[in-house]
Amino acid sequence: MKTIIVDDERLARKELISLLASFDFVEVIKECANAYEAKEAIEQLKPDLVFLDIQMPEKTGFELLEELDYVPQVIFVTAYDEFAIKAFEVNALDYILKPVDSQRLEKTLLKLKEENSELNREESKISNEKLTLEDQIFIKDGDKCWFVTLKDVRYFESVGNYIKIHFEDNKPLILRSLNKIEERLEDKIFFRTNRKNIVNVKWVSKVDNWFSGGLKLTLKTGEEIEVSRRQAQKFKELMSL
Repeated sequence: MKTIIVDDERLARKELISLLASFDFVEVIKECANAYEAKEAIEQLKPDLVFLDIQMPEKTGFELLEELDYVPQVIFVTAYDEFAIKAFEVNALDYILKPVDSQRLEKTLLKLKEENSELNREESKISNEKLTLEDQIFIKDGDKCWFVTLKDVRYFESVGNYIKIHFEDNKPLILRSLNKIEERLEDKIFFRTNRKNIVNVKWVSKVDNWFSGGLKLTLKTGEEIEVSRRQAQKFKELMSL
C-alpha cells in the first residue's frame, strides 16, 4: 500500500515511519508537514493510504479532506481523543492516539490488508458496464437477498470498505468501494455528494445552503445528506438549466 504521512511534528512522522518499516506491504512514499503539502502530494501521487494528523497549523486534517478530489483511505493519528466521532463521520478507517502503540497499529494494518484483499477479489468479478435507472441489481447481505431496481435506491453510503444501500426500509451492506460503485452509475442521476455518499438526485425534494459553502439535500423520505463545499458547485451546475 502506497502511503503518505501527514503531521506537522517531524519527530511524530519519523516515529511512525519507523513503526511502519515492520510491515512489508506498506510503502511510505512521502511525508508532509502541513495540509498544503499534503494536498499536492495526494493529488499527484494518489496513495492508497494516508496517516493524517488532525490539529495542524492553518488547516486541520478534516479541512484537507474536504478539498481533495482524489480521496485515499485515511487513518487519523492524533494526540486528541475528542475528534473520534467526527473522524468516523468522514469515513476514516481508524483513529489512533499518540504515542502510537505498535500492537494497536499492527491490528489496524493487518485488518486493513485483509479487507483490501477481499475487496479486490470481489471487485475483480464486476463488470465495468454502466447501469441505468431501470437496471436491477442483486444484493446479498448475510442470508437475505434482494433484486432492486436502481431507481428505487435513494443513496449509497460508504462504511469503511463496505457500502450501505438505502432502498425502501432496507439498508444492506455489500463489500465494495464507493469509487467502484460510482464508476458504474450514471453521473447525471447518481451524484457523489461527499466522501461517504452517492445520492440518486431523483429522490431529492429540497436543497438548502449549508455551512462553509456546502449544501444540504433533503430527500423525499425526510433524510438529509450534506454536499461538501468541493462538490456543491458541481451539483449546482448539474441541476441548472
